[in-house]
Formats: sequence, structure tokens, C-alpha cells
Amino acid sequence: MTVRRTAVAAVVVAGTALGAISSPARAADPTPRVSLTRVAKLTGTTAMASRAGDDALYVAQQDGRVWAIRNGRVASQPALDISADTIAAGEQGLLGLAFSPDGTLMYVDYTDRSGDSHIEAFTMKGNVADPSTRRLILFVKQPEPNHNGGQLAFGPDGDLYIGFGDGGSEGDQGFGHARGGNGQSLHTRLGKILRIDPTPSSASPYRVPPDNPFVGRKGVKPEIWAYGLRNPWRFSFDAETGDLWIGDVGQDKWEEVDFVPATNGRDAGRGDNFGWDRLEGTHPYKGRAPAGAVPPVYETSHADGNCAITGGFVYRGTAIPDLRGMYLVTDYCRGRLTALQPTGDGSFQARDLGITLTQVSSFGQANDHELYVLSQSSGVYEITPG
Repeated sequence: MTVRRTAVAAVVVAGTALGAISSPARAADPTPRVSLTRVAKLTGTTAMASRAGDDALYVAQQDGRVWAIRNGRVASQPALDISADTIAAGEQGLLGLAFSPDGTLMYVDYTDRSGDSHIEAFTMKGNVADPSTRRLILFVKQPEPNHNGGQLAFGPDGDLYIGFGDGGSEGDQGFGHARGGNGQSLHTRLGKILRIDPTPSSASPYRVPPDNPFVGRKGVKPEIWAYGLRNPWRFSFDAETGDLWIGDVGQDKWEEVDFVPATNGRDAGRGDNFGWDRLEGTHPYKGRAPAGAVPPVYETSHADGNCAITGGFVYRGTAIPDLRGMYLVTDYCRGRLTALQPTGDGSFQARDLGITLTQVSSFGQANDHELYVLSQSSGVYEITPG
């Protein structure tokens, strides 16, 4: 079931002083009351990750640097600096960041100076990444400078999930791919979420889990976990249930959030087709809808001022009890912070949280499951009680 956002009055972030931005009070309103409290003035941010055994927030900047924030202070030196190897323009740059479940390895997804994607690992030495341990895990040729994806996340199974867009330009051109658009093809890594075990073997820098859905099919990329995606810029796993949430950036009319439940805490999205490029959201785009395509649970229209959806997390913290179990999402242009609340029948109700923060590139989740919002223009904010 698709739910649509309704128009509401905006509360626009203004100024640069540290402080809280609160949602307006409404009598008898069941919508959770939240604020955004800025914890760092870092700009140009793209991703955030937390690390086991470390209370810092690690934040990536598009220019190729990763910074640790502790007790509201940004470290004097970056935890990683690959700016010499990264092109930072448009939708390119350092786009993804994650830590191994035990916190010993930092993983990054970045665009190199030729415009291609690298997934690399670094061993942590203290609180910084050791450049001498740099290891290339996966290289993907990018035909265009947009829709590179970039999300990295370890799933409840301990494997690494990687998001790639459809190759860029517009309309999923397939770029000479004989089988049509990249999103629907199982013969390319583009337009997909991949799943790998990043542990090297004697023959490869990573391993393909044997229970991946397309292992053993001739010509098919065995790393593929889910497909039919245009640009799954941000996806996440519910920390409590293992359910998979995907914010998939649309073409020029519709933005969407996809949801698939886990089975016994894992396997969410295994082999699922989310419809692109046959569908944009729930709407026909090119050809017939694929059989069995998973429809979005939420979509927004560009006619309402939206331009690029930014997916977040299900809130599992303790500071805002009324928000617990809701999935947070926003849009890079319109910037309305929205919570999707389960209704109990498999659908979700959109709750406008009464806050606008523009140029949000990502959300982040700390070890205590409290959530953060990253605005490229104004800094890093914690979601706090209103």
C-alpha cells in the first residue's frame, strides 16, 4: 500500500548557531514531538557509521575524508583521508562508510578520479584507519557520473551489503547492454543491492555467500541480492527485526521507499525485484511491470517540491519512546522529516514531524540506536525529544 505525504506548514532551519530545531506543538496530536540538535558543523557530509566499542560518530565527507566526533567535538585529524584519490563533484566522491561488526575494519565506497567505484577496507589502528592496510575489495566501472549508489551496510547475517545505481544518465539506458536496462538485468552489478562476505580467499578479495539468490546461474552476477533499483542511495536494516528499508531515488516524477520484512531476523530482500526501469514508484515507466515486483510502501511526487529521497532508519532508541518502531525518511530538496508508522495491516502511515532540513544526504545510527541527520549545507544533527 502506498501512502502519500500531505502538505503542511514548513519550519525551515535558519542560521548557523548551535542549538535545537523543534517541531511545532499541536494539541492532541499523536505525532511524536522531536527536535534536531546540532552536534557538529561539518558540511559536505555523505554518510555516518558507528563502531563497536567506540562511542564516536564517524562521518564521511564527499571530498574523501572521514572524521570522528566525540562528545560534540570533531577530531583534529581525520580518521581517514583519501581525498587525493577521490573526485568530489555532483554525485561522485566518498559516498559510503561502514565498520565490520567487531569494529576492526573500516569500509568505504568512493568514486575515483576516473569516475569509477571502489569498495576498500582499512584496518583500524586505535581510532584511525591505517593507510598501509588498504585493500581493494570490489571495483565497478561507472558509465556516467551519476547514480553511483554508495551505501554500505552490514546486515544481521554479518555480510556486507552494497548499493549501486543503474549506471546514470537517465532512463536506465543500459549502455549497450544487450539485455536492456541495467535495473532489470542480472548480468550487471548496476541497479542492485549486492551481498558479499568481504573476507578474502586465496583466489579473490571477497567471497560470495553460497545462499545468495542467483548463485550458480550462468552469466549472472552471483553477488546480486536484490534488483530493479534506480539509485538505492540509502538503505538500512531494522536493528530489532532485520527488515530491509530502501530509499530509491526516482527519475523525474516519483520518489519511493521500499520495505521487505525479514524471516527470523534475516534474508530481507533476498532475490526481490523492485521494478525499475519498468516502474517509477507505482507508476508505469518503460514496458510492462515485472511479474512479482515489490511495490513501494511510500512515494512522493516531484510536483510537491521533492527531488531525491533520502532513506533513514527505524528508530530503536530510548530517548523518544513515541517514535519507536517508526522509519524516518526525508527528501534532499523539500526536506520534510517524515516518520512511517506501521498500521498493523502491512501498510504504513506517514507522520510529518514538523521539521524541514534541506540538503540531507544521509541519516546515521549510533551504537545506542539514537539517530542523526546529515545536512550537506548545515551540519550533523541528533534527533532529540521535542
